[in-house]
Amino acid sequence: MKRRDFLAGAAAFGAGALARPAIVRAQGSSVLKFIPQSDVTVLDPIWTTAYVTRNHGFMVFDQLYGMDASYKIQPQMVEGHTVEADGKLWKLTLRDGLVFHDGQKVLARDCVASIQRWGKRDAFGQTLMAMTDELSAPDDRTIQFRLKQPFPLLPEALGKPGSNFCAIMPERLAMTDPFKQVTEMVGSGPFRYKADERVVGSRVVYEKFAGYKPRESGAASLTAGPKIVHFDRVEWQVVPDPSTASAALQTGEVQWWENPTTDMIPLFKSNAKIKTPIADPAGQIACMRLNELHPPFDNPAIRRALLKAVQQSDFMISVVGDDASLYHVPTGVFTPGTPMASDAGLGVFTSPRDYDAVKKEIVAAGYKGERVVLMAPTDFPILKALADVGADMLQKVGFNVDYQAMDWGTVVQRRAKKEPIDQGGWNLFHTFWQGLDQMNPVGHAFLRGNGQSGLFGWPTSPKIEQLRQDWIAAPDLAAQQSLARQLQEQALIDVPYIPLGQNFYDTAYRTEIDGVLSGFVMFWNVHRT
Repeated sequence: MKRRDFLAGAAAFGAGALARPAIVRAQGSSVLKFIPQSDVTVLDPIWTTAYVTRNHGFMVFDQLYGMDASYKIQPQMVEGHTVEADGKLWKLTLRDGLVFHDGQKVLARDCVASIQRWGKRDAFGQTLMAMTDELSAPDDRTIQFRLKQPFPLLPEALGKPGSNFCAIMPERLAMTDPFKQVTEMVGSGPFRYKADERVVGSRVVYEKFAGYKPRESGAASLTAGPKIVHFDRVEWQVVPDPSTASAALQTGEVQWWENPTTDMIPLFKSNAKIKTPIADPAGQIACMRLNELHPPFDNPAIRRALLKAVQQSDFMISVVGDDASLYHVPTGVFTPGTPMASDAGLGVFTSPRDYDAVKKEIVAAGYKGERVVLMAPTDFPILKALADVGADMLQKVGFNVDYQAMDWGTVVQRRAKKEPIDQGGWNLFHTFWQGLDQMNPVGHAFLRGNGQSGLFGWPTSPKIEQLRQDWIAAPDLAAQQSLARQLQEQALIDVPYIPLGQNFYDTAYRTEIDGVLSGFVMFWNVHRT
């Protein structure tokens, strides 16, 4: 199947014309103009896992630890830590001179409140807090964990760069219910959010925070090392139309486009003034998330039958085109090429597809023709491509698909709703996780089976949860890998989500800027040549 076939048929699934916003040319060398993947409709990086919010969050907030490009954890806001009592007492010491954007000093109690709020929402954070007997701030610079048992992954939890990352905010904000959004953006990160210049659907503005104190040693690498800012302002220009975005990058109206569509890449590669590197060597994993609170996907037999209809290559081609070097299938629940990845159970994706047989199996499993609400973001081209392929597949196997087109921000808000579809709920949507978020069972949010305490979709699987705990307690790599195989096999039985393949994607920026770090969009270290 060809990408152009999907594009030609896109109108059948609600592809609507979008208004083309005006873009104001950047004035002076101190301004960087950037086109993000979508608008930032949610500002709180604890409330949502949306990557556009994560990217926004890393500008405003800092972390206690960072991760470098070799996936090693390094101190960031902390000066260092000590471990005592046979691994059950950790004392983290904050660097001196850290301040929030409102001028207040960063204190240990701010960090404690931030960790506790994050620990109620994030999969890795939930695990850390379950291992913690007491989290306290014995003085202004010391954060203390008393653990129930040794947990050597503590820095990895606090320094994970994926969603949800442990964003440190003032105690008064961190005391907000984690299931309610924080809207006042006060962090200690390298940029200040300019709420007074925000234009919903069009523009987000950040300015350099003069009070930010970078680490004094090391090199900038992913979220670790000195975060040195070279631009006074970074302006995000929301441009849903790819043609408008392409023209803006080529003329220099903007300097960086986060997620150019695949069709634009050959044009950019022929332009000597534009670079198109692979953004992240770990790639991203496409996923179909099913809502297991309501019919029909509350039925595990229906979910298992649906696996047999999935042709992962169709989803990948819709996103990156026909170049097989830009995607990897079959893909399981762990990032291909990393230690926990395996082929366990993946035969379900490689056997011949028989839609008629799957249709009969779905009916036999109990499907009664219920309407299936598929949320499709029209302003996020790669996610719309996945939605179009998914809608086509679901219709082929007999589902009554209600394809509802909306912007990505609406998807992010609506996917938190637990109500039935007749009360504004949903049945499924498609998304991506970065490969670094799916390397192991602890940080893998979609692999949780903890029901309504987990992420939207809310799958329940006691077996997955037990295997996850066994993995955490595993004595060595061989034991971890064995348990990871069992986890993947169980995930293909309980189906908390459906993996759709791994792909690699380009970012695009003009040669007048340099210092762009590998991983995801980060604005420290970037400078004008």
